[in-house]
Amino acid sequence: MIASFGKKVLIVNPFGIGDVLFSTPMISALKAADPSVQVFYLGNARTSSFLKNDPRIEKVFSYDRDEFVSVYRRSPWQFFLKWKRFVGMIRAEKFDLAFDLSLNAGIGLALKIAGIPRRVGYDYKGRGRFLTERRFLKGYVGRPVAEYYLNLLEEANVKRCMDQERLCFSSTSMRIYSSSDDISWALGFLKEHQLSDHSFIVLFPGGGASWGKGAVAKRWPAGHFSKLADKIIEKAGCKIILMGSPEEKSLCEEVSASLKDAALVVAGGVDLGRSVALLSHARFVIANDGGPLHMAVASGVQTVSIFGPVDPLVYGPFPGDGHLVVVKGLSCQPCYRNFRMSECQHGSCLKTLTVDEVFRRIIEGKLL
Repeated sequence: MIASFGKKVLIVNPFGIGDVLFSTPMISALKAADPSVQVFYLGNARTSSFLKNDPRIEKVFSYDRDEFVSVYRRSPWQFFLKWKRFVGMIRAEKFDLAFDLSLNAGIGLALKIAGIPRRVGYDYKGRGRFLTERRFLKGYVGRPVAEYYLNLLEEANVKRCMDQERLCFSSTSMRIYSSSDDISWALGFLKEHQLSDHSFIVLFPGGGASWGKGAVAKRWPAGHFSKLADKIIEKAGCKIILMGSPEEKSLCEEVSASLKDAALVVAGGVDLGRSVALLSHARFVIANDGGPLHMAVASGVQTVSIFGPVDPLVYGPFPGDGHLVVVKGLSCQPCYRNFRMSECQHGSCLKTLTVDEVFRRIIEGKLL
């Protein structure tokens, strides 16, 4: 068994839900290489809420970039003190190795000052200058982000015991966990609404929070979700549950108001842990590209995902087995490359994708 990468490993990823879930196969890979390794995680406040439920993680640290920026604007001195406490918190753990997925020189510097001897990551626009082992990165293209993350394990000499010549982790799945309280809540919710396993389908008409206001560019029209839900109810008689973030509650209500049959709107008042626990009982999930899609995939539920400007080969379900991805297939797709959107003003990739096209894929995929 190869354990030259050390016994205490920190994974750093301050991005959104999808990005963090793309990194969870790394945990499985590390544990496969050495079951005794202790894995720690540094994520943002939102992702920390579900990472803390992962039994494979020893401890979760929370980093909120916006909070640091806000403190700096108020007082550079207070920012320095906060940053010093942050570095001290990491230093106290005496990590052997860090996988820095932040693409952020400031975090890289913090890890260096915290005394972590090996810091492995990608060098994007020179931001990896404080890493000890790095790979050049222009952008994620041509293969899943999860595989980019897994390939960093080569830099740290992490290999599977049964095949020491090469890495064999491409089939490793994403994982997300719910607490016992979240599971109990979901069971109570099903009982309250007289639902059973696989008797309902979850729709996420939003696009998650990681793109902020720009998330609208990833959304299939709300009216299309309503019409698709009506066709599903007519075909299979399934109950529809609409889910989303607090900011997407009005969007979910808009979709619900247009349905022929009443739907349940679960948006705004349910945290991530409870959302995941409820998703695990769904027949399948229909979602735009975004964090909610990856939550469903990681919870083991079949998904139907709708992609517009983003490449599903890179940011789609991982692994893709058992999941349906619907793309219009215009010559201009994908137009999100190297972390930048094009100047597209028409959004035809989503606006021209019809309800019948998505419904046909669902039928062809034998989900109904």
